[in-house]
Amino acid sequence: MEGKRKKSVQHWMRSLHRDIGYLMIGMTLIYAISGIVLVYRDTEFLKSEKTVTRQLEPNLAPEQIGMMLHLRFFKVEKTEGDLVYFGNGTYNKATGETIYQSVSLPEFLNKINGLHKASSQSKTHWFTTVFGLLMLFLALSSLWMFKARSKHFKRGMVFSVLGLALAVVMLIL
Repeated sequence: MEGKRKKSVQHWMRSLHRDIGYLMIGMTLIYAISGIVLVYRDTEFLKSEKTVTRQLEPNLAPEQIGMMLHLRFFKVEKTEGDLVYFGNGTYNKATGETIYQSVSLPEFLNKINGLHKASSQSKTHWFTTVFGLLMLFLALSSLWMFKARSKHFKRGMVFSVLGLALAVVMLIL
């Protein structure tokens, strides 16, 4: 049977690289958007302010209020009667009612940022792990796109070394 030739490693790598590359387009778009938004997380870029009302237990200590609200830089500014004033809101010691201003991204951007910042305890950790492994595969399988002696391969090696050097320089700065 002359028609059945054994397929080379290069053939399989090229096929897998192509198919996985198409699969990764949507995932990469999400991660790219999230990465850009995360760069500006210390600014008000795309964020909007909203008033949050929460019912906490009455008579909490100041440090408990900050922990319950998950506010990183919580600090009590003053107390007048039952009202505890903090940077962006108030807590009523008698009733537990807490009202504060929160600045956050739209829900969709918050969700995709959650993918980008996932930890091993997160429900999405498998998605992010698979994404990373597939990106690693795409980077390495690109070495099989052209024959090792070709002009395209040599040019690709120059760009690969340049990319690695750029990353190292950015880590040093």
